[in-house]
Formats: sequence, C-alpha cells, structure tokens
Amino acid sequence: MPTETATVHRLAPAVAARLLGVVLCAVAVLILLGTLAIAVLDVHTAFLLVPVSLTVLLLVATWWTWRQKGWVVRLTAEGYRVQWVRGVGTAAGRWKDVEDAVTTTVADSPVVVLRLRDGRTTTIPVEMLAIDREAFVREVQQHLQRGHGLRKM
Repeated sequence: MPTETATVHRLAPAVAARLLGVVLCAVAVLILLGTLAIAVLDVHTAFLLVPVSLTVLLLVATWWTWRQKGWVVRLTAEGYRVQWVRGVGTAAGRWKDVEDAVTTTVADSPVVVLRLRDGRTTTIPVEMLAIDREAFVREVQQHLQRGHGLRKM
C-alpha cells in the first residue's frame, strides 16, 4: 500500500498580501521613528542603519516563517492540522474522531466545520486557503471517507 504524503494548503495570495502589508507598515513606522530620532536628537545619520538593519532582519524572518510554516491546513491519511487561524476550535484531530464535515458561513465567510465525535469542532475558513472552495471540500470528504475506512470506487 503506497504511503500517502501530507497535502498542504497555503495562505491565499490575497491574505498573504494583507499580512505583508501589515509587516511593511510596521517597517515604515520603524524607519520613520529612526529618522525622527536623527532629526530631534541630532545624532549621526549612521544611526539610521539600526532601523534599516532591523527592517532587513524582520523581512527575512517573515519570509522564512511563511516559507517554513506558511501553510494553513495540513491533511494526512491519519488526520488534519490547522494553524494561523484564530477561532479554529480544535486545531488538530484524527479522521476517525471526526463525525462529519459540513459547509456553512461564519461572519459572511464560507467555512468548513469538522464536527468531532466528542462535541468539539474545527472551523476552517476556506477564503484563507489558496484552493478553490469546492475542491477543498471534496478533498476533505475524501480524507474523511478514507479515515473511516470507506474507499471510493
């Protein structure tokens, strides 16, 4: 039986762009504060190298984090894991613990809700993912069927 690798769904480009915009605004404020400090405190302009260096480090750290941990949902043969989602509920679980998966809307955004047998839920906002909503739902259903021992013919 072939070993199935994990299916990873990354941030949607629109969400990644918004997050990058927040990082760039923080960087701009950092450089502005450095520039104001130079003007007000009358220090040498070389002082501006400090916020610029911090900016480069922040951008490299952001890039590395998104490269290594930029996924939102990871689906494997055994279960699932969700990260970077506020209000996700249960962030990880096994497919055999999932009772069913339903689609609904929360705050006018489409979500997939995995209902676990013990009453807990996992809420996955589909608009955060770089995949078509219907394709994601089909993929979750396939994993759920395989996790329950059902094979699709």
